[in-house]
Amino acid sequence: MDFQTLCTFKSFEQVWSRYGYGEDFQGVMEREFTRIKGITYLDHAATTLYPECLIRDYFQDISRNVYGNPHSHNPSSRLTHDTVDRVRYRVLQHFNATPEEYSVIFTSGCTAALKLVAESFPWSPHTESEVGSHFCYLTDSHTSVVGIRGLTSGRGVVTLPVSPQEVENRAKDEAEGDGVVCQTPHLFCYPAQSNFSGRKYPLSHVKGIQARRLYPACEHQGRWFVLLDAAAHVSCSPLNLQECPADFIPISFYKMFGFPTGLGALLVRNDAAGILKKTYFGGGTAAAYLSGEDYYVHAANISDRFEDGTVSFLDIIAVNHGFEALYRITGGMHNIQQHTFGLARYTYMLLSSVCHGNGRPVAQIYTEGQFESPSTQGAVLNFNLKDSHGQIIGYSQVDRMASLFNIHVRTGCFCNTGACQSFLGITNQQMRRNLQAGHVCGDSIDLVDGQPTGSVRVSFGYMSTFEDCQKFLNFVAECFVEKPLTLDQVRLEELKTATAASRGSNEHYPIKITNGEIFKADEKEKPTEASLRGFALREPNSHGEAYTLTNIYIYPIKSCAAYEVHDWPVGPQGLLYDRGWMVVNGNSVCLSQKRVPPLCLIRPQVHLPSNKLLLQASGMDTISVPLENSTEMHRSYPVCQSKVCGDRVETVDCGDEAASWLSDFLGQPCRLIRQSPDFTRGMKKRPSGAATSSSLSLVNEAQYLMINRASVELIQKLMSSRQDDFEGDRLLDTQNVISRFRANLVIAGVEPFEEDNWSHLIIGNTRFVVAGQCGRCQMVGVDQDTGTKTKEPLMSLSACRTGKVTFGVYLTHQLPEGSTTANVLSAGSPIYPEPHSS
Repeated sequence: MDFQTLCTFKSFEQVWSRYGYGEDFQGVMEREFTRIKGITYLDHAATTLYPECLIRDYFQDISRNVYGNPHSHNPSSRLTHDTVDRVRYRVLQHFNATPEEYSVIFTSGCTAALKLVAESFPWSPHTESEVGSHFCYLTDSHTSVVGIRGLTSGRGVVTLPVSPQEVENRAKDEAEGDGVVCQTPHLFCYPAQSNFSGRKYPLSHVKGIQARRLYPACEHQGRWFVLLDAAAHVSCSPLNLQECPADFIPISFYKMFGFPTGLGALLVRNDAAGILKKTYFGGGTAAAYLSGEDYYVHAANISDRFEDGTVSFLDIIAVNHGFEALYRITGGMHNIQQHTFGLARYTYMLLSSVCHGNGRPVAQIYTEGQFESPSTQGAVLNFNLKDSHGQIIGYSQVDRMASLFNIHVRTGCFCNTGACQSFLGITNQQMRRNLQAGHVCGDSIDLVDGQPTGSVRVSFGYMSTFEDCQKFLNFVAECFVEKPLTLDQVRLEELKTATAASRGSNEHYPIKITNGEIFKADEKEKPTEASLRGFALREPNSHGEAYTLTNIYIYPIKSCAAYEVHDWPVGPQGLLYDRGWMVVNGNSVCLSQKRVPPLCLIRPQVHLPSNKLLLQASGMDTISVPLENSTEMHRSYPVCQSKVCGDRVETVDCGDEAASWLSDFLGQPCRLIRQSPDFTRGMKKRPSGAATSSSLSLVNEAQYLMINRASVELIQKLMSSRQDDFEGDRLLDTQNVISRFRANLVIAGVEPFEEDNWSHLIIGNTRFVVAGQCGRCQMVGVDQDTGTKTKEPLMSLSACRTGKVTFGVYLTHQLPEGSTTANVLSAGSPIYPEPHSS
């Protein structure tokens, strides 16, 4: 069976029969989620999507009723109080609990609920004479759980990370007796479902820890309480608190309903609530207090006791409509679990079976099992893609390409360093080295020394469809598989039958798909040049051929059109006036072509003799702003703060005339600002070989971006061969492709991509250091002549390099000793590169 046949709904039905919630599932999804038409949303573990009926019903509710502050006693306040109480009951009902067993404390989210427990738990410090409390957590835990140790470490409490294997491997055969005198309180935290891999941990751990049968409770006397982090679990799975009576259960409602955000809850078992001790008290939490004496009596009701101030009552009312919509559309959590698990299992089955033309697998999937059951695995798939040589493709590359296809995924470590380290094999020492290399949580540094710093996660929600899986799988096949695509048939059959038995890989061969014909491929067969798309990359130039600087471009206004020059001075920040200005919206946020493509139609020109920057665009009168602001002008225009590529920069406003011109052309309130002459911004990471840190203008990464014409021509040639896939896009010539990559320096080289192997180069009399490769973004998909978006040439770049979405190299100049300016650069100058030393 070939890949395209497998990517059909008929094939999916053969794998999983529980799809949808009724005959009109597709129709309901189209009516309730019209806003995501054309979007493949696969980030439900971060937040799911709300149906339109939820917002509509909620809006009608708050439009027709008057809800007052629940702390008052007038009719509108009583309505709010009673409605909020009804929602509390609805929450408990959803988790099969009663008000006699549990209380619902509304918080701003799951993290706030965890923080509430941490601050209120009666931690007992260790002393020479007494054994104190233990704070224990599963290493596969969210940052917000691990962060509790920031509070406990200052209170003399022992922190004990526990691996998932230790909980049962170090368990006792029998539960410890209840007659132990020691009542020292301990807290054990674990996730019902890993937000990294989707692995579901046994809910029976709750009773096992409470009874001191499982590790670490079995080795430490005292009273053990369990915090069950249910945030990831409850989005797609039922949770029955009769079966797992955890003491504390934090949740976030946006993960269940998509709306409202900023609202969560802590479910507290009433038998355990008495141990929580608050120090701060706010409005509504006190039964009585004196302002002149240290006298305070907390509220008797558990919820009142911990909800400081007025709860977000309008958001709480929205939760009621969330439950209504959820049950009306799906029928309940069991149906959601079956539907979403089926989609995840099918995606896992195909992704783990797809191989490159040489038989190497395309994906490294991070999972404990093989998606055998929804009781052990959630609707989450975590992986990294690999090229045909077995090397990891950085998650940022995958994210950029996915965005081009309007596929929304999540990348990084997902606020779960423990699971990330475990699955990716990253040691503590490597984590520290990664930090030294500049990698921090949430950034786009996906590889350090060739090793991944994170991964890609796709996750499904109750409104996910088979088409979402289909589009994602076709995206991987199109952009990251070295053709011809092959399938690991042995693995495929094993997964189809849900068995883990090996059938002997030597007796089976991958299936090669070529022009619709299927035949067995010899494992020893080596890929031909045609199988590598006809564009095999060659070794770096080693024959002394000449290199030439053919074009010089400056971009005076960031994200606007290029201005080509022949001879141009180099200043301390790079080419003079390059990215000296930028356009910001009414909130002072920088605009880019990714969001406002017509920026490319603004054609600024630098006129040195008149000291003017000219702003030109079709249908608009030309206006100008000074290249250099006088002291008086600098004082008259406001100085403001803005951000470029995460860096805070100090800028100066360029006045109302430019603002009005830009606003008229772009159709939204805009202003033109320039980098303040008194402000200095350095590169985040000094390139190897650079004597000093370079000063930057409003560029993203480095002073210069250089591309090679040979590399461009290779991509353009591939685009021509893919003409049938353009879906109406016009065929681009080489110059159009060059303009899309928005380089400062264009060189004529000999081999495509050989510039990736250079460490230094000399152009004319100026020496440059290569600061790294440029990870291309969606701006490459904007036609610089028309301002329209297409998928090319980023698609061809990915296809040409098997998913590696980097093109061109960043440079920083090395000024002569004692000089503040370098020489003038001239088009036509020879280039002398220096390759990396082996």
